[in-house]
Amino acid sequence: MSIRNRVSGAFEVAFEPMSADDDVISRMRVTKKFTGGLTGVGSAEMLSAGTAIESSAAYVAIECVDGMLDDRRGTFILQHSGLMRRGESSLVVTVVPDSGTDELLGLRGEFTIENTGAVHTYVFDYVLDLS
Repeated sequence: MSIRNRVSGAFEVAFEPMSADDDVISRMRVTKKFTGGLTGVGSAEMLSAGTAIESSAAYVAIECVDGMLDDRRGTFILQHSGLMRRGESSLVVTVVPDSGTDELLGLRGEFTIENTGAVHTYVFDYVLDLS
């Protein structure tokens, strides 16, 4: 049996620069506080790089989320992959397979993130395989 659902909400985000091995790649610690259908905290490490062309860049991140998803407690890991080409962006945020713990075992899904200035919102389409 599987549960399919969509939740949405907002999150606050903070960035803390970390040391990097070179001047091209930036490294950050990212912390988030989620509200809405997902409540809890996220902690990530992010690598990013810009180019000589304004508004062209890329980032990758691995984020561990600890919280409640539709009244189910547990943790899971998200993989982020973002590109910006001269201001046009694409972002894929996916649950790492088999990363769910506790009541989130069997979690699969994708996050959509909207950033409108200071407000960050998300939509999380997920499937929870119950065995």
